Amino acid sequence: MTDRDLQGLIERIGADHVARRLAVETEHEAQLFGQGTLLFNVENWQLAPWIVEGALKAAGLYGRARRNADRVELRQNTVTSANLPASFDGFTILQLSDLHADISQGAMQHLTGFVGDIACDICVLTGDYRGKTFGPFDTSLALMTELCTRLKPPLYGILGNHDSIRMTPALEAMGVRMLFNESETIARGNDVIHLAGIDDAHFYRADDIPKAAATIPRDAFSVLLAHTPESYRAAARAGFDLMLSGHTHGGQLCLPGGIAIKLEARLPRRMGAGAWRFERLAGYTATGAGTSLAPVRLNCPAEITLHTLRRSE
Repeated sequence: MTDRDLQGLIERIGADHVARRLAVETEHEAQLFGQGTLLFNVENWQLAPWIVEGALKAAGLYGRARRNADRVELRQNTVTSANLPASFDGFTILQLSDLHADISQGAMQHLTGFVGDIACDICVLTGDYRGKTFGPFDTSLALMTELCTRLKPPLYGILGNHDSIRMTPALEAMGVRMLFNESETIARGNDVIHLAGIDDAHFYRADDIPKAAATIPRDAFSVLLAHTPESYRAAARAGFDLMLSGHTHGGQLCLPGGIAIKLEARLPRRMGAGAWRFERLAGYTATGAGTSLAPVRLNCPAEITLHTLRRSE
């Protein structure tokens, strides 16, 4: 892929944004220390998958963890808001996050087998389509193409910390409207809600929530797609009603009861998986359909999530 392939994106979001993200990809995408919100980026440590798999094998848990990783659950989440227009009561959003398609092929196969049967009003993809944080992405895009043919449009997406901005033209060719600190209006009759999406805030630090919210009326119902929930304070300040995220995998390897051993994010643990609230902002952190580092899961099922919006009085 050449920079010419990004020309349409440059014209839409600006040469500055594209150039800054490409610069991080060129100079820092495999960096272990000092880039992004964490001091040490374990996802960039090449020994990490070997250590994870070795520890599970030593504990006799590897077979179970591998089987768990290949199963994806459909979870239901209801979001209530007095700010929701009446005509959007019952509106559904299907969220897919953290597919890591090339290293999660068992999960992708399972997901592709049933996702086309799920009825929804819109589908959103909250980032991390590639397994590693750097390197080739052709296999991931091929698997994403097959998945997207099964999903019910319209489709909206954002990039995660594992994704290259060079993946964008291919994702948009699949019918995914990728959002880079932008927003879209969704209409039902005479009513509208707003959907915004930000670029990765965890590693690339390319997010701009005020820009994403700039064209959204302050009193309108609005949803923010943010790969990591670490941006929750800024989302609340900007007046968003709902924030849909992933990134944490819910810990992926958890103690009984779903207690994460480690969350690769700077945020309260209660926001590491599932539904949460901060001030007037409702949030949901998906555990993800795929896996990071290695295709293994313990006490933390893979998921896609169907969110139903309900108007409260």
